[in-house]
Amino acid sequence: MLRSAISRSALETGAAAAVAEGGAGIADLRRDAWGHGLVDVARAVVSAGARSVRVDGEAELSLLRSEGIEATCTEAPGLDPRLLYGLPDRNGVLTGTPVMRVVGRVLSTKDIAAGGGVSYGYIHRAPEDSRLALVTGGYAQGVVRALGSRASVEIDGLVHPIVGRIAMDVCVVDIGTADVALGAEATYFGGRGPQAAGLAEWARITGMSIGELVAVVGQRTERVWEA
Repeated sequence: MLRSAISRSALETGAAAAVAEGGAGIADLRRDAWGHGLVDVARAVVSAGARSVRVDGEAELSLLRSEGIEATCTEAPGLDPRLLYGLPDRNGVLTGTPVMRVVGRVLSTKDIAAGGGVSYGYIHRAPEDSRLALVTGGYAQGVVRALGSRASVEIDGLVHPIVGRIAMDVCVVDIGTADVALGAEATYFGGRGPQAAGLAEWARITGMSIGELVAVVGQRTERVWEA
């Protein structure tokens, strides 16, 4: 299972930064707060001083009204989503800590000999003897197929390339000589490690916007909260 771990501390910091820069404006919380969770993000930005939040429709208006939060479907949002959600720009520059960390798990590992093919269609063949890890996370959870053999994940603080095609629920990572334990976390983007700004790499590879990518993944994965 691929998870979106949402940091409460990063959200509070990001909400405060967005309001400090933009004043008591309106935060863009469409698409389930860009995949971060509508109600919790709404609470955070209103507590930080935002005047209102922009949502998709009547269902979201009603949900937030039950929480004592007034929202709008018509007024233009003015608070910077990069500050609010801790997102990188397309050059990979972060203005804060990412609120969302997308993480899978290592399901298995195996050796591969030089010349061996990986995943469907064998679009990747190992240039030398190496070791592979099967990791949770595939196109059903928003890991876009175009990322196959082009993007990377972080395991135990080291960055490893995704190799071969992205499958529906898993992908394959070349871990080389690294000693990786079963169940180890594999971070696609976010957090505080080397893949913190990984969304910028995804945007460059896919041609999609950073907002589109994070919203899709956030709405298709299991959401959990962390400090």
